[in-house]
Amino acid sequence: MRIRGALAVALSLGLVLTGCSDAGGGGGNATITFWDNNGGPGRTPIYEELIKRFEAANPTIKVEYVGVPSASVQQKYDTAIAGGSTPDVGGVTTSYLANMIGQDALEPLDERVDSGPLKGKLLPNLVETVRQTAPDNKLYSLPSSGNLDVIWYRKDWFEQAGLTPPTTWDELVDRATKLTDVGRNRYGYTIRGGAGSVFQLLTEAYAYSGVEKFFDGTTSTVKDPANAELIGKVAALYKKATPEADVNNNYTQMVAQFTGGSVAMMHHNLGSYSDVTKALGTDEVGAITLPVGPSGRKTVVPNPTDGFAVFKNSKNPDAAWKFAEFLVSRESNSYWNEKVGQIPANTDVRSEAWIEKNQPVKMALGVLEDKATRIVPAPVYLPEYSSITKTDSEPAYQKVLLGQLSPQEFLTGLADKLTTAQQEWEERK
Repeated sequence: MRIRGALAVALSLGLVLTGCSDAGGGGGNATITFWDNNGGPGRTPIYEELIKRFEAANPTIKVEYVGVPSASVQQKYDTAIAGGSTPDVGGVTTSYLANMIGQDALEPLDERVDSGPLKGKLLPNLVETVRQTAPDNKLYSLPSSGNLDVIWYRKDWFEQAGLTPPTTWDELVDRATKLTDVGRNRYGYTIRGGAGSVFQLLTEAYAYSGVEKFFDGTTSTVKDPANAELIGKVAALYKKATPEADVNNNYTQMVAQFTGGSVAMMHHNLGSYSDVTKALGTDEVGAITLPVGPSGRKTVVPNPTDGFAVFKNSKNPDAAWKFAEFLVSRESNSYWNEKVGQIPANTDVRSEAWIEKNQPVKMALGVLEDKATRIVPAPVYLPEYSSITKTDSEPAYQKVLLGQLSPQEFLTGLADKLTTAQQEWEERK
């Protein structure tokens, strides 16, 4: 609390005032503040259009938009919660939702969903990922969109080489090797070895191993030998079928390699749809789900689920909910997800024409709707999860790529930390 207090003092008063609720004028009018958790040129115009539509349909409610960059949004929320100056409604993802629930900042939305038009209209897998972040299994965020890890690949390169996209990890290794031509600065694959690497690595490991849960009791399954086997396969590609610079790759550098024409395959998620298609076009770029391993099981570690939360400090909770509900209505949810290329939470959007045209989203929806798919949520609810998988583990993974640490040693260290964090979380519960 002392840390949060210091942050509150350090941030400008202007931000604090922006988050304050306003009852608005008389006659039942209300002004609510909405914080976009990923504000910027790509998404701000989408919300501005949706706010315009909402205010036209609800003339007694005014929405004040505040765009917050995703890199700083968790700190902004923590500061606002500590200072009692939260917005009425805000965009959140499950990556930091548990932290906000733990600070008792949010209203549970179960009753509002069950008594309104969204009842039975939300993709069950996305609802479940939200519920799993809360100790009481309640819905503290209204899911709006999902994401899925995919392998982006150059369709033109594969066609020229007479190769089909891989469906197993052994096939991916084979294709990456065959598509590499070092002399022409062309590589079959690119590895994310720098910032953000470990979450992607874990999605690969569980897709390969088929292990269906992150914990066996309170013991982390991360160190499963099959997970280590996959990491060994990926590390063996480094500098042979990948650029040497990959050891330091962050998202921007990885995408630059792919869109710049030096690599044939890149693992990321649907969130990079706009970047890759703008650069290369939909005719030359395709997407496949992460390949499976020897088990043949489709196990998916989901990306954090995006959604909207109503804050307890709101002076206009009904108006705040009405806006959140509007954003996840069929028309709005379709509009937003079509623009950003992600999975709509509202199941009524499934029949929209744009989904048939967007191959990656259609494929991702098929995976989530398939009853054979096993969802393996990462324990993002653990307060230590981010530091364990980033600060502690990313340098260790780089040692694996450089041959200075074995995959099993790397995963054992990661698993031990996750096990301790899970045991402490269970005790606190």
